[in-house]
Amino acid sequence: MHRFFCFLTALAISLTAIAQTPSSKDFQDRYDLLVSKLGPTGVGIETLLDRWAAAYPDDVQMLTGKFSYWFSKSQTLQLVPKDQQKFLGENPAVVLKDSTGANVNYFQETMYDDEMFGEAQKALEKAIQLYPDRLDLRFLKVASLIGYEKESPDMALSSLKSLMIYNATQHPKWEYPGVDKVDNEFFSAALQEYCYLFFRYGTPATYEAFKELSEQMLTYEPKNILFLDNIGSYWLVARKDNKTAMKYYSKVLKIKADDLTAIKNIIILARNSNNVKLEKKYLPLLIKYTQDEKKKITAQARLKSLNS
Repeated sequence: MHRFFCFLTALAISLTAIAQTPSSKDFQDRYDLLVSKLGPTGVGIETLLDRWAAAYPDDVQMLTGKFSYWFSKSQTLQLVPKDQQKFLGENPAVVLKDSTGANVNYFQETMYDDEMFGEAQKALEKAIQLYPDRLDLRFLKVASLIGYEKESPDMALSSLKSLMIYNATQHPKWEYPGVDKVDNEFFSAALQEYCYLFFRYGTPATYEAFKELSEQMLTYEPKNILFLDNIGSYWLVARKDNKTAMKYYSKVLKIKADDLTAIKNIIILARNSNNVKLEKKYLPLLIKYTQDEKKKITAQARLKSLNS
């Protein structure tokens, strides 16, 4: 009889424990509420995430919550003087005078605590290991690395190149919450956004990352005009090599005669080199294909001026 009562007591304790353990959705709802009220690093969020992790250590929402907590916690926004006109593609937040009366540009820059950033990456890496075909997690990692590395995106570039190899060799069935069709077109378009960001940052290292990423994509999709245009823009802007830039834009127009990026950049190239003949050749194409009436009128006026 004693043994039977011990069994009932143990069973009651067990059932009570089960009843007291919130479901994963309960944790998610509580987390979402706290973040909406207090932000990703608000009071009580770390404790909630720890309890969630203890109950459901492989929950992807918990892991991304941990990432968000530590990534946000690692950041400090500072106003930093820099001897340059732009920083990561942005204009100065404020311009002040120094003791000599010269202008000093101050930029907003996000600084990172290495240890906290490492905790964020650890949580995200575990999520990626558990859910390797969640493309949003892969891109979240890249975005965080770009923010952390700033002008020299070595780790971000390496991560993107590895991702391209994985996509080309493993042919994963990508998942991206909120997106119904995650195909190669979506993948390429997403990578182009990172190319654009590297180009916009405008540092020697980010220009090279822009070029390397575009070149690797072209090994898989040699007729992809987005990345052919990118290489042309690299030579035009970063290297000031009009001849090589023209070679890539010409390739694009052989594939897609109405590609406005190539047409407009050839016109810029022509103006930079005072090549009136070349500009007169491509202005009619801009007039023909552009849907922007203002640009069409401007191009018509420019062509008329050149012909007069």
